[in-house]
Amino acid sequence: MDLRGASAEALAALTTRLDDEIGTDQSAAALGDELFRVSQLFRSEPGLRRFATDASLAPEAKQGMVQQVFADRLSETTLGLLTDAVGRRWTSSRDLADVLERLSEMAVVRSAGRDAGRVTDELFALSGIVDSNPQLRDALSNPGRSIDDKAALLDSLLDAHALPATVTLAKQSLAGTYRTVTAALATYRRVAAETQGETVATVRVARPLAEADQERLTALLSQQYDTTVHLNVVVDPEILGGLRVEIGDEVIDGTIAGRLDDARRRLVG
Repeated sequence: MDLRGASAEALAALTTRLDDEIGTDQSAAALGDELFRVSQLFRSEPGLRRFATDASLAPEAKQGMVQQVFADRLSETTLGLLTDAVGRRWTSSRDLADVLERLSEMAVVRSAGRDAGRVTDELFALSGIVDSNPQLRDALSNPGRSIDDKAALLDSLLDAHALPATVTLAKQSLAGTYRTVTAALATYRRVAAETQGETVATVRVARPLAEADQERLTALLSQQYDTTVHLNVVVDPEILGGLRVEIGDEVIDGTIAGRLDDARRRLVG
């Protein structure tokens, strides 16, 4: 989701309001569910979306419409966020649905309470399963299969002890907002980490890292990037030795293969 100008400002303001108003873990889960349903409604109803984001209309008119349509269908907190949202300016009409869905993701993560870090790890584990199984990816992206069928498939993949927040986000990935389930899960991992004030670093290694090595690498990256880093480790047989770190848009390639490629480029140059 690439928001600019007024839409980016709207997301920042609405995120602050979400943080202020979110209550118990249970109410956060219900808020996330309602925000997601509303976001999908705005995606499927272009006329409603255009009216709600029309800059030529008075904010009061748009807010009045939202209150009239949703007053008996949403909780007070969700209705308040939605009313606030339609009263703001948007760079693109599509951004309203995107922001509402992002707020839903944040609320779902917050519903996990102190276990929010587990949400990141469980989504990472699920991503690994999906990424390594082409038949599974095809099944989850098959337009001929119903959403309920795909959701049941995800249920069968998730551990019985998976957090409800993880299950919810896994099923939201089927909506198609991020085009593929893999892309959606990657986005959710980043949102989960950011909700806790962290940044995700994916580390690819030839063999599992010892816990002490993971702690040292986490501390080093946290110091280098001046943020708390959440480490996800992938054992990749294509890594001959060393490690490859992906954090944000940056890649730190310390693998043997990477060093050999660098050496070859220098020889050619």
